[in-house]
Amino acid sequence: MLYVIHGTDTIKVHKKSSELVEKLLAKKPDASLFRLTTENWSLAELQELVGGRGLFSNKYIVHLSRLFEDEIIASEVIKYIEAIHSSENIFIITEGKISSKILKILEKNSQKIEGHIEKEMIKKQEFNIFSLADAIGSRDKKKMWMLYTEALNYFAPEEIHGTLFWQVKSMILASKTKSADESGLKPFVYSKAKKFSENYSEEELHNLSSKLVSTVHESRRGKYDFRIALERLILEV
Repeated sequence: MLYVIHGTDTIKVHKKSSELVEKLLAKKPDASLFRLTTENWSLAELQELVGGRGLFSNKYIVHLSRLFEDEIIASEVIKYIEAIHSSENIFIITEGKISSKILKILEKNSQKIEGHIEKEMIKKQEFNIFSLADAIGSRDKKKMWMLYTEALNYFAPEEIHGTLFWQVKSMILASKTKSADESGLKPFVYSKAKKFSENYSEEELHNLSSKLVSTVHESRRGKYDFRIALERLILEV
């Protein structure tokens, strides 16, 4: 069984995918959830999930997230689309923009397919995501949370996470170096990061960096929703 959610409106695609996963898990609480991305991709695991059944669960729910961004992986997945369609397990494909050729194949082999196109591509310019980076640098928890909830109207959680991780890495580099040239950062970025790093101890910065990394990995393993996990991390800063 295959569901496909795709489109350039990344926020809506992510939201719809999360809602579908939660809905399916509510209907089948004994099902096991698996997530495959370009980072943990394994053809052997896909093959096993297509035909496998859990020892103590009725079905697997398998979330294939943005695999078509890699041409090699995409070609491997397409070879198994018919098998995925016929599988007793439930597969959800979440993608951004899909080529017309692949879209036709998916349309023939999915129980349901949704396309969400961003109508106003300039809307992201209405919110400066780097204001959130400044907030985590300033260690202003209230401002950070308010900006995070607003940012979700314009950016996917993965994009927000990337900005926060960039800021934390910049602060770590700036705290350990004496100049922009030594750090490898641009002068403006370095000066801000250097000042922001004074709001954290060296241990706190490294712990924050580790938490940002683990948030990605654990959410991809299905341990918790990425959006909620990122919000929880922000409130703990």
